[in-house]
Amino acid sequence: MTDDALAVVRAGALTTVQDLGRPGHAHLGVPRSGALDRPAADLVNRLAGNPPEAAVLETTLNGCAVRPRSTVTVAVTGAPCRVTVDGRAVPWGAPVRLPAGALLDVGPAVSGVRSYVGVSGGIAVEPVLGSRSTDLLSGLGPAPLTDGTVLPLGRPTGVHARVDVAPQPAPPAELVLRVTLGPRDDWFTPGAVGTFVSRPYRVSPASNRIGLRTDGPALERTRRGELHSEGMVLGAVQVPPDGRPVVFLADHPTTGGYPVIAVVHAADLPAAAQAVPGTPVRFVAVRRR
Repeated sequence: MTDDALAVVRAGALTTVQDLGRPGHAHLGVPRSGALDRPAADLVNRLAGNPPEAAVLETTLNGCAVRPRSTVTVAVTGAPCRVTVDGRAVPWGAPVRLPAGALLDVGPAVSGVRSYVGVSGGIAVEPVLGSRSTDLLSGLGPAPLTDGTVLPLGRPTGVHARVDVAPQPAPPAELVLRVTLGPRDDWFTPGAVGTFVSRPYRVSPASNRIGLRTDGPALERTRRGELHSEGMVLGAVQVPPDGRPVVFLADHPTTGGYPVIAVVHAADLPAAAQAVPGTPVRFVAVRRR
């Protein structure tokens, strides 16, 4: 077996392989997928000396631990956490040399939800439809990591960044999501639309890579009939029968039968990836279709 590999010692609650995703296949029913916090994934690749398209590990809440079979450069970004090599603390948000056989432990998130682990050469699992991303909804890509998984690594093509610590935005204390109302805001009462853009919500513990679910006031519909299934886009705010908005994230379905009251601006979605359950959420309408 090749020495260019990474053994998973502790998989954590949910650790997946992610890259830029597989956009452009919605007509085939294939979700976009890819790293939820794209800026954090881009940064970790720059720190490790990888091109933007290299695959990284995305952890959830309690990190992971891995052991390389050859000497590599690693970096951890996203949710702040304690990072150690063989029990010795090393910088978070900076490139670190990891000798063959050493144990990199990415600890629980101090704040935020998802940390990103970049390894020089990138995670080189077999691509599916041009991407190495794990898609929890469709099942495409590698399965979520389990203890004992061995991941192949690519060959390094660049030089790691030379910084002490790279600045990163803090996870949100309040998640402010700018939205464009529509296309189905007319399925809701004027009072419900006003509630949506003026009343606070909170991130629900039921949130995942498919969607950020919210707790808060239910939105009343004016139409009681069923909506024919129609295309869904990244950031669509769908309102299921319980009336609580759901913001679709990277693994969202490509079609849906519940009305979409608004669409979140793409630039605000990375913060949603780091919003812990209970975080206040505020939807702000910036223009109408």
